[in-house]
Amino acid sequence: MAGKAVEITDSNFESTVLQADKPALVDFWAAWCQPCRAIAPIVEELAAEYADRVVVGKLDVDANRDTAVKYGIQAIPTLLIVKNGKEADRIVGRADKAVLASKLDSLL
Repeated sequence: MAGKAVEITDSNFESTVLQADKPALVDFWAAWCQPCRAIAPIVEELAAEYADRVVVGKLDVDANRDTAVKYGIQAIPTLLIVKNGKEADRIVGRADKAVLASKLDSLL
């Protein structure tokens, strides 16, 4: 799936994100969320540009409530950056690509 954001679910969050051997960027979103739709192309661009270095995924909060609740996601979009199984950073709301890229670069 190189170059495309992977679908993250309650059932694969641990194996795909927490146990990843590289940092992970998870976009918590919902289909009805306008700002989520605005940030989606940026997430896909990051997935393509960081394909070999970062796991980039999207978690639909409506379909995967357990993970959203566990991480205290109260507003979407929320972008969670995880490294070595722990939350390294969190961006709530829209963020521009340069900000996200610099946060990822700092973990590589």
